[in-house]
Amino acid sequence: MTQNTVTILADIGNKPGTTHRDALTITRRVLRITCQQRDSITAERRALRRQAGKLRRFLPFTAQQVADLERQAREHRAEQLEGTRQVLVAFGAVLLRDPDDIAGALGFDQLADMLSINPAHREQARKDGGESLAGLVSAARAEDSATHHGTTWGAGGPLYRACQAALLEFIRSCPADKLPDPFAPGAPFGPRLPPDLWLVPGAKPAR
Repeated sequence: MTQNTVTILADIGNKPGTTHRDALTITRRVLRITCQQRDSITAERRALRRQAGKLRRFLPFTAQQVADLERQAREHRAEQLEGTRQVLVAFGAVLLRDPDDIAGALGFDQLADMLSINPAHREQARKDGGESLAGLVSAARAEDSATHHGTTWGAGGPLYRACQAALLEFIRSCPADKLPDPFAPGAPFGPRLPPDLWLVPGAKPAR
């Protein structure tokens, strides 16, 4: 049922005439369902590993049972888990680029409403991520801002998780010589570039 729901919602979102508001609503719904499914599979795998952990106390007599449970944990619903990853990557790539300029069409306030950014958090979200969709979702991590997602890396709202999946896929698949240098001048961990200077026609030099 979950996969059918995702497919139906995605088909609706691709129909001509879908508004920016509807497109974002559908995207959030699809990604929320996808993340729930992914979390469910992860929890089931974790339960299998816990069973294996309990049996470790009785090694070497339980070695085969432990090995079987660990294999089951690795393989459990692997195809479905990979399917959820692909959905996150595909939607995340679109969110990062925002080719339809959803952020511009909606404006900051309406976009913040749709992302469930608490009014008390909006000014900080704007400072951290600007007014772009990728900035608010990925950089500011402001989606569902009243919800505590914890400090675990990658934890966050559905759109944030999609953006993270897309970024990881880019890093994984991009040739090493094509990756940008994060320590280059002007890059996030590199030295700051000097500000651009502009000559104003007719301006008098300062004395």
